[in-house]
Amino acid sequence: MAGSIRVERSGPVATVVIDNPGKRNAMDQAMWIAMGDAVLSLQEARDVRCIVLRGAGTEAFGSGADIDEFETLRSTKAQAIAFGAHGHRAMHAVRDCPLPTVAAIRGICVGGGLELAAGCDIRLASDDSRFGVPIARLGGVLAYPELEGLVRLAGPQVALELLLEGRVIGAAEAAAKAIVSRVVPTGEFEAELERTVSRIVAGAPLSARWHKKFVRRLREGTPLAAAELEEGYACFDTEDFAEGWRSFVAKRAPVFKGQ
Repeated sequence: MAGSIRVERSGPVATVVIDNPGKRNAMDQAMWIAMGDAVLSLQEARDVRCIVLRGAGTEAFGSGADIDEFETLRSTKAQAIAFGAHGHRAMHAVRDCPLPTVAAIRGICVGGGLELAAGCDIRLASDDSRFGVPIARLGGVLAYPELEGLVRLAGPQVALELLLEGRVIGAAEAAAKAIVSRVVPTGEFEAELERTVSRIVAGAPLSARWHKKFVRRLREGTPLAAAELEEGYACFDTEDFAEGWRSFVAKRAPVFKGQ
């Protein structure tokens, strides 16, 4: 049976599931296309406040591209460029998503799975998860769009260590190398994931969008224009800001509307 990308909704939370457990949630070309479609569609939904990416089951977040397609779809440079465009679209959709994104990582997270997770804002990992990019064992390389996320997260030295050795590392080492945000005992993983997402959706959605935009802009390292500096204060004219401070004074929970 072919794998698929499933979208599950629970209130303001959308979960995008990489569903191919028989192949450790490897993604074929159709799944890469569907991943890009799903994330791009969800970021336009006004009632979504957080997107969670995860793999089906508990054995793998994702093991990257489906090797069974290599002979027919990735056996030449021209084919690889065409195939890669779908993966890059999905990775960039996750990386550039204006909504908060969480990678819920259990089990194997290697290759394209790690590249997708690297685009998320928070990477929550179970203590039995494993990470790596053993592509040299296949004689392949990561193209620039695939390599960008890992270098951004962990720096060039860690990226080269993983690529040159092809070593698969545990969750504790991945956290020490800044590949994941935090590690949670396996038995507590789902509860901590729920708490993490709850904290995100409890915040003002406009604040989340602005903070993501500002952090992305600061990474560029170029001087900010006057209009950009001024945008840092745009929140003071929103209904959500008024709701936030008034609810604080009244000692009640705020009700944010994204306005």
